[in-house]
Amino acid sequence: MTQTFYGQINPPARLLMGPGPVNAHPRVLRAMAADMLGQFDPEMTGYMNQTMDLYRQVFMTANRWTFLVDGTARAGIEAALVSLVEPGMKLLVVRAGRFGLLLSEIAARIGAEIVTLDIPWGEVATPEQIEDAIITHRPHVLACIHGDTSTTMAQPLDGVGALCRKYDVLSYVDATATLGGMAVATDRWGADVVSGGLQKCMGGPPGSAPITVSDRAAAHIFSRRHVEAGIRGSDTTDGARARIPSNYLDLAMIMDYWSEKRLNHHTEATSMLYAAREAARIMVEEGLENRFARHASASRAMCAGLRAMGLELFGSDAHRMTNVTGVYIPASVDGERVRGRMREDFEIEIGTAFGPLQGKVWRIGAMGYNAEKSKVLLTLGALEAVLRQEGHAFTAGAGVDAALAAYNAMTVPA
Repeated sequence: MTQTFYGQINPPARLLMGPGPVNAHPRVLRAMAADMLGQFDPEMTGYMNQTMDLYRQVFMTANRWTFLVDGTARAGIEAALVSLVEPGMKLLVVRAGRFGLLLSEIAARIGAEIVTLDIPWGEVATPEQIEDAIITHRPHVLACIHGDTSTTMAQPLDGVGALCRKYDVLSYVDATATLGGMAVATDRWGADVVSGGLQKCMGGPPGSAPITVSDRAAAHIFSRRHVEAGIRGSDTTDGARARIPSNYLDLAMIMDYWSEKRLNHHTEATSMLYAAREAARIMVEEGLENRFARHASASRAMCAGLRAMGLELFGSDAHRMTNVTGVYIPASVDGERVRGRMREDFEIEIGTAFGPLQGKVWRIGAMGYNAEKSKVLLTLGALEAVLRQEGHAFTAGAGVDAALAAYNAMTVPA
């Protein structure tokens, strides 16, 4: 049999300006190269405690239960839903894009009774719509997306937690696309569980899902605790409610692992913990408000540059995410050909779209390590060159000039 020898991995130095993943911060990559430690080594458990404290700051919360779920952002989503929602329990899902639909998909596999508040792609739900849906359906849990990269819109969440408490509903928010780039104000929102990922605004690789859990939600999750036989102690007490059906994504056991109990639930993904810790450390060092302002500045410049090229943006400016911009593909060009030329000629990736927006919209990101002036300008300059060659007419240099003007306006003292 002929054997094939594969060379060492040597990916191109591509600038990832799509909806994620994006280029990881070099400090994060260096942290991942650190030596392994045993999972109960005091140095390792010390890093775990430090990571919990850092992510309390990132999530803007005082929640004790703030930790990591090992797996990509979707592992955090599924861990939250499988641990909150029992089979037959009623779940209200706010759906305004692909990832709202994903929540329904996961919940259906759990066996939840799913009810929905469906919003057209490109719009957001109002507090009145959310309250009406809660009154109509009387769910046990409400689930929604903070920033849905499929539509590039951010759902306002102030007051939603108070509504859920008013009607005795637990709340879950998926903040995968916004954590580290927009304010994920867990305590101000009053959200019970919020999960995220590293691969977008946090500037890390996919593979770790930061999560925070309120005391109220933790009490519900621990009421479903069932410790596996091989690690039970004589003092183990199980909960009275239905057992969480996933072992690996069982938040009750994962929380016991991150607590002083140090339950031997699984082997922590050491290199990913290093990555998550460093990503959060970089954010806290930069300062949350500075971080959010940097993303907002990149968004304003990107929007100005795209509009100056005669392109129409998708969705409303009032609810636009600050890290991903949707832009309609001109009828005169082949959207996939443009993306291919951006990648092949300039080593820059921009994103396509899903569902009803497929083939109609590009999604251009500027997040995390890539939410920088130089990278925004490089992306716009490359897109200008490709669009002109593809026959889209506009004044050469207009996009970059408009973006520069937007940046300059932000730095002029009031």
